[in-house]
Amino acid sequence: MTESEVLAKLAAQALDEKKGQDVQILDMRGLQNAPAAFFVIASGTVPAHVSALSDHVFEVVKKATGLNPSKVEGYTNAEWILMDYFDVVVHIFQSERRDFYRLEELWGDAKSIKI
Repeated sequence: MTESEVLAKLAAQALDEKKGQDVQILDMRGLQNAPAAFFVIASGTVPAHVSALSDHVFEVVKKATGLNPSKVEGYTNAEWILMDYFDVVVHIFQSERRDFYRLEELWGDAKSIKI
């Protein structure tokens, strides 16, 4: 198992532990022009839940690997938080935003792993 796979699974487990909804890993390694090897996607119910999910991913990944995300965007509004770990990008949405952006459909050729 590669470091990226381990990181993606850690993030997905962290999201599941805090009751993230519809947690999925998209394996994008076989796609041309994919921005990362893996997307980890989940939904939260309200902004506070989305923020709590992000905080927990940060803590779990930091404790297990020592890594910090290179960038975190959207934390202030907590409608869609993006955590960039280079080969793994974590997307945490409020449900309405996830329905609107439909990343799973946009990257429909990626192998989807439901958690």
